[in-house]
Parts: sequence; structure tokens; C-alpha cells
Amino acid sequence: MHRSLREVMARFATGVTVVTVGGDNLHAMTANAVTSVSLDPPQILCCVAHSAVMHKAISAAEHFAVSVLGADQEHLARHFADRRRPLGAAQFETLPHRPGPASGAPLISGALAWLECRLFEAHDSGDHTIFVGSVIGAEIGHDGAGLLFFGGAFHRIGTGSATVSTDNRSHTLQ
Repeated sequence: MHRSLREVMARFATGVTVVTVGGDNLHAMTANAVTSVSLDPPQILCCVAHSAVMHKAISAAEHFAVSVLGADQEHLARHFADRRRPLGAAQFETLPHRPGPASGAPLISGALAWLECRLFEAHDSGDHTIFVGSVIGAEIGHDGAGLLFFGGAFHRIGTGSATVSTDNRSHTLQ
């Protein structure tokens, strides 16, 4: 069942984000299990594996931020998904970012949008925890094409055409 669930969910296109935590638990991870929960009150959720470093970081910090990546930021998605990258402040050393004014969590420069959240609830479900955050800050970045994940590959979507990136090769779709 695990394999077929993974295959089915690969057919569901998602946006690509970087979830971050600041302060003593400085950490980031690429995530596509992020979604809106409520507009009133404003809330979002992100799902994090119990085994992920981010799980302990969000639980301890009780604040997190989400940077919505643009099509030109695939390298950042890959960086923060790489389990071999350095942890803590070192993972941000060469990447432009700024602390979120409401959460203190790093906001990735050049993103399409940012959300800052205070942890509202955490629900264990299977091998993940669903972290519900109350939105305490929201900003729109630049206009541009978005970065999507579909079928095990990154895709760029915007007006006009879409580009597919599998590993280091790109193909344009009309």
C-alpha cells in the first residue's frame, strides 16, 4: 500500500515551499505538504515526518515560516531537501534570506510569497505530525512563475507555457 499511495500522490501537483524555524532551533526543509486551513481565523498546516529534524524544531520553537518558491528557485528546493547539507546556520550561509519580522524564522529572498506562523495545534497522524499554524504575518513577493512538484519532478508554471525539470534537464511544454 505504501508504494501505491506514493505513486497515486505523485499524480497530485503541489506547490513547493521551504519551511523554516529561527532562533535556537534554526532549521529549514523543502515541503510540499503545506496548505491553507482557514481564512477566518487565518491558518495553514504543514505535515512533517516524526523522524525529520524539522519536527523537533517546530515543536520547540512554536513558530515557523513558509517561503513559497518561484520557478527560478529549484536549486533552493533541492538544497533544503538534501539530507547531506549542513544543519543549523550553516545551511543558510550562502543563501540570501532575512529574518521574518513576526516569527524570526528565515524568509528566503526572491520567493513568491511568505507566511509566518505561531504554532496553534499539533496532531500526530501515522508517521507524521500535522502542524497547524496561526498566520501572524503574510507578504507577497515578486510576480513570477511558480515551482510545482508533479510525477517526481519539478515543474515551472506561469503564464504561457510550463517547463519540466527532471534532474538537470528541462523541457518546455506548450
